[in-house]
This record gives sequence, structure tokens and C-alpha cells, in this order.
Amino acid sequence: MTARSLAYAYAVAQDAPGLRSALDGLTGVLREPVHLVRPTRGGDPVAAVSPVPAEDFDQAALAAHLEDLPWLEALARSHHGVIEAIARCTTVLPLRLATVYLDDDRVRSVLDDGQGAFLDQLSRLAEHVEWGVKLYVEAPAASQAAPSRAPDLSPGRAYLHRRRAEQESQHDAFRAAEEAAERIGAAAREHGAGRARHRVQQGELALEPGVNVMNDAYLVPLDHAEAFRADVLNSTDGLTGVRVVVTGPWAPYSFAAPGPAGETAP
Repeated sequence: MTARSLAYAYAVAQDAPGLRSALDGLTGVLREPVHLVRPTRGGDPVAAVSPVPAEDFDQAALAAHLEDLPWLEALARSHHGVIEAIARCTTVLPLRLATVYLDDDRVRSVLDDGQGAFLDQLSRLAEHVEWGVKLYVEAPAASQAAPSRAPDLSPGRAYLHRRRAEQESQHDAFRAAEEAAERIGAAAREHGAGRARHRVQQGELALEPGVNVMNDAYLVPLDHAEAFRADVLNSTDGLTGVRVVVTGPWAPYSFAAPGPAGETAP
């Protein structure tokens, strides 16, 4: 008896001459081949889909898997790999991670029902890319934050002296971060078409040193993309205690309106 499969949907996209060749040999989740599903009457938009086993992606199994960090990371890599491959040749509307339908016919029905909305979103995102921008306040080194203890200070007063110097240094760094953020905002006004604010990274999500004070995404027209990136990278020039990190260009993950949530078998 053949195991039952579900349809895992990665993205909705505008059809393009190079899209079929981009999918040749492309595999997604669990290394299954990716194919296109088209609306009932043909035309745009199309959906990128691959089969996945129901035993791993039905409602109960998926809920359990999403608590398994290594499994989730592997899923995310496969999901985003397919989206980035499609984005290299056409406008793409990324769908949420683990968007699963009962079969291709259900995916086709979603395309039919939402055709107008999908086309509007694809038109808005055409010829745009996403840049990620993170701004950090770096903890001052002890040697920079606090000068050597004066010989006439007692140990207690010397400690207070160091603490005051550290606090002043940190205050200066946060003021520098405000200046950098204003410069990034100016670059966005000149070059950008949209901004999405994300929660700053803290705790286990804080993979970079320093305090993350900005974690935003910007939608930028292709013909402004490199100018925007250069302006953002220059936003910390002349400022101390701050660091900016720019990632991308990406498919416009942060600017795709929430799509259909999918459906999984009980």
C-alpha cells in the first residue's frame, strides 16, 4: 500500500520563461522534486509544490516536529532554498513555513479563489528585493570604558569611578546608535519602498555580539538596491560603539501579506 502524500507549498509566483528550467532537478523538503501547480484556467499565478508524507506532516505529527529544533532548521533550509531558486528568475510571494494542503487540487483551488489578490501582491513586489538591517550597540572594552584607577582613590571609590565611566561609555554608544538609525531612515526614505520591523534578537536568538537595537527589513527597488546597501553600511561612519550588519538581497519574505494557512489532515 502506497503511503499517503500531502502537498507542501513553498511560494506563489509569476510564471516566467526561466521558471521551468529553474525547477529542473530542484528538490525541496525531504529532497522531493518541486513542481508547479497552475490555476484551473491556466495563466498566473503558479504555486511551487512538492509531495511530503502525511505521517510527518499531518496535524499531529507537524505539531510535534515543530518542537524539534534540528528538524525545524532542516525544514527551513529546504523551504527557503526553493524560494530563493525561484526568486532568481521571477517575482515570488513566499508562503509561510509548513504550508501544507491535502493535495495539488486543493492548491489549485487556493490559486483560483485568490487569483486577484495574488496578482496584486506579485505586481507590488515585482523588481524589488529585501535587505535585512541589524544595528548593534557593542559593549565597551573595560580598558576603553574605565581609565586606570587614580592612586589616591580607595578601592571602593575606584570601583564607583569605573562603573560611572562604563555607564557614560554605554550612554554614548546608545546615542551613536540613535544617530545611525536616523541615517538608516534617511537611506530608506531615499531608496526604499517599505519597512518591516522585527523583534530585536535577545537571549538564544542573539547570535551576534553586542545589544541588538534594530532588526528591520526593507523593501527596495532593484535599481536602488546597491545604493541602499552602501548608504546603510556607511551609517556608522564616525560613530563609536555601534555596528551595522546588512544581509541579503532576499526574496521579499517580510512583505508578503499573510497567505493561506494551508490545511493538514487530522
